[in-house]
Amino acid sequence: MSPNQEDTTAVAGSNRSHRRKGRELALQALYQIEITGDGSARAVDLFLGHFEGNATAKDFARQLVFGVLSQRVEIDGRIEQSTENWKLTRLAKVDLVLLRMATYELIFCPEIPASVSLDEAIEIAKRFGTGDSPAFINGVLDQVARAGGIKD
Repeated sequence: MSPNQEDTTAVAGSNRSHRRKGRELALQALYQIEITGDGSARAVDLFLGHFEGNATAKDFARQLVFGVLSQRVEIDGRIEQSTENWKLTRLAKVDLVLLRMATYELIFCPEIPASVSLDEAIEIAKRFGTGDSPAFINGVLDQVARAGGIKD
């Protein structure tokens, strides 16, 4: 591997870790918003100020949080269409927030490959959800992607 390839690989790996941290922060911030109802920029900044993460991760978290909040009606509609016999109010809050976040990425972030959004959501579900969360998240997001004609 040439030095330039190593640098590119290191930067890509670093970017992935920043994005993973950003997704985890966004999940937690969106969960807090779901519980408190306060989705103001001040509340999000206050929340992010209490957690570790560099500026890149926190900026990505803000992008996800405010993207989800601004597109929530459409996102929820797509999730409802993809969850047979499930009302959103019956879903575990962590699963619901993770579905919203990943659906936002799938629909509104074409620069992020769909496979990355799906894989990241499943991995985060393993960490923050229940034992059933990863399979549930995978199934719903796969349906969201198919219904939206989203391909990598």
